[in-house]
Amino acid sequence: MDTVTQAVELPARRQNRRHPLEWKRSVVEQTFEPGASVARVARDNNINANQVWAWRKLYAQGLLVEDAQTQTMLPVVVDVQSDRPVVQAPDATDAPAPPVTTHGSIQLQHGNTSVRIEGVPDATILRLVLERILR
Repeated sequence: MDTVTQAVELPARRQNRRHPLEWKRSVVEQTFEPGASVARVARDNNINANQVWAWRKLYAQGLLVEDAQTQTMLPVVVDVQSDRPVVQAPDATDAPAPPVTTHGSIQLQHGNTSVRIEGVPDATILRLVLERILR
């Protein structure tokens, strides 16, 4: 009885690529350029268009950032123009003004979390809620 040995070459196991976040953001931002399509950008970068769509979703949710970038401050400009007359600050001899009641709301969305705050929240509680959500 003869033994027959045959070499069988198995295909290499598929490896998942780990792309740097900066490169993912770059690819996603290319899709926002006028006239760009997700399919073309994906093809130009040798990746699947479905992967680019997934990255776009993460980008829209603000999740396609590094940890160091999540704590950056954004500039805010408040431009208040009103038809109301300008009121001078009261003198110390004037009677104390009644407490100001404001009616407003804040709605925050971060990832899958959505928070709506009505009225005037306690500053300490608001800080704790924001720290918990944005960590």
